[in-house]
Amino acid sequence: MTKPQTKMEQVDPLSRDTLQAFDDLFGVHPGFRPTHAKGILLSGSFTPSAGVAALTKAPHANRPSIRVGVRFSDFGGIPAVPDYDENASPRGIAIRFYLAEHEHTDIIAHSVNAFPTRTAEEFLEFLRAIHASGPGTPKPTPVESFLGSHPAALAFVQAPKPIPTSFTKESFYSVTAYKFINGEGVSNFGRYRIVPTERSEHLEPAEAAKQQPNFLFDEIKDRIAHGPVKMRILVQVASKGEIVDDSTVHWEDQHPLVEFGVIELNALVPDEEAAQRQIIFDPIPRVDGIESSGDPLLDPRASLYLASGHRRRAATV
Repeated sequence: MTKPQTKMEQVDPLSRDTLQAFDDLFGVHPGFRPTHAKGILLSGSFTPSAGVAALTKAPHANRPSIRVGVRFSDFGGIPAVPDYDENASPRGIAIRFYLAEHEHTDIIAHSVNAFPTRTAEEFLEFLRAIHASGPGTPKPTPVESFLGSHPAALAFVQAPKPIPTSFTKESFYSVTAYKFINGEGVSNFGRYRIVPTERSEHLEPAEAAKQQPNFLFDEIKDRIAHGPVKMRILVQVASKGEIVDDSTVHWEDQHPLVEFGVIELNALVPDEEAAQRQIIFDPIPRVDGIESSGDPLLDPRASLYLASGHRRRAATV
């Protein structure tokens, strides 16, 4: 008799192998994400900008306001990573827009305006090269060889990753571009940016070293307890003929920034640790008015997030 497949056995090979690569790097921590494991889940609302309908007909951009959940996180698969650790960058943000019961769309971004590889297969190769390059590995190490032949990965590794004074004083960038379509059928490609209402604010290394291990999480909890916190969502719009399906291609800052709207955070999600185990964010919009740009990372990322979420939900913690 054939044994029934479990959800993990049904995972596509690329997602399975990528999960294993993260486990090899960070260890297995049941109930936590394989990366961006340390996080906090907040609730609030989103108010679209007055002119965003010219960019997209998406439902959450054309309502007076909508409920959102926002997860901030440190990088890496270590749930107890200190916030001041250089390996805790880039920071992450995931925003869920609740459109209706069992209907939602998400934005996922991180605090470096870059990504190391064009494809998920290359990203898996990168993770494996890092794991194979421990202390004592002969030179050049596998990761040195990988970086030497992948300029985008080298640029990502060398990009500044300063430590913010607050999650809400950090700027975040979506990895991939999306196709935005308005009510007249006019389309533009763009990438999300989530930015502070005023400016980004970072610590000098010496000052960062003096902070408590959970200072970013403590700060956001305290700030929310004293009143709502706002951040702006922008869309950096591509020029005609721009490369829009390659996450390693950097768009220059002179590209126009369209105001998408404002998120206002006002509370911790009840039982937020359990809620973090349950929520599975999706990099594919799956909503009318915002579509894939054709970036080859999108489908594999969605599959990986789903596989990770099923494993997290099944964990006994």
